[in-house]
Amino acid sequence: MNQLILVFIGGGLGSLARFGVSKALVKWSSVFPFGTLTANILACLIMGFFAGWTLSKPADTIHSLRAFIAVGFCGGFSTFSTFSNETIQLLQHNRFVDAALNIVLSLVLCFGATLAGMWLGK
Repeated sequence: MNQLILVFIGGGLGSLARFGVSKALVKWSSVFPFGTLTANILACLIMGFFAGWTLSKPADTIHSLRAFIAVGFCGGFSTFSTFSNETIQLLQHNRFVDAALNIVLSLVLCFGATLAGMWLGK
């Protein structure tokens, strides 16, 4: 039950952070989905940092942190469904270059952020 509460609180905080990032970048949302891209990159950086940091920790000591940070906060902060929807909307509006750029940037920058986070967490 304790882990459920941690996931719940972490997810709520992650969702609020995602909302804040989207609001901060709303000016550019008609140009490109920068809010979603930024939130996903930051979530990957945090997840990578957590993964790198936990490598040196005993597995039984990080369960609560994993529930709060990895599952809760990063789960609420990142959003694959919005990324998919925004990419499809770009395609439907014949913005093929923007759609391809969104896919490539999301993959490259998110993987890079995860790796960078892992390196920083070690």
